[in-house]
Amino acid sequence: MKSLAKLALAGAVAATAFVALPVTSASAAIVCNREGECWHVRHAWRYQPEFGLVVHPNGWRWRAHEHYVWREHEGRGYWRNGVWVTF
Repeated sequence: MKSLAKLALAGAVAATAFVALPVTSASAAIVCNREGECWHVRHAWRYQPEFGLVVHPNGWRWRAHEHYVWREHEGRGYWRNGVWVTF
């Protein structure tokens, strides 16, 4: 009976590790909209094309002649005309 309990515990630990894996492997990126508002994202969300967003790699920087602003926000969504839209 002890072997069965150990096997169940090992299975539970393995399942917990598997579920936690996607959280630790999340990628960071920078997203910008047409209005020039940019923000960091911790997860690779799938944005609809009609949102008009561009996803850049985490180290991306705008050029001196380009006009962007940082607008950080937690959670799932995007900036549109200065307003955070949650989806």
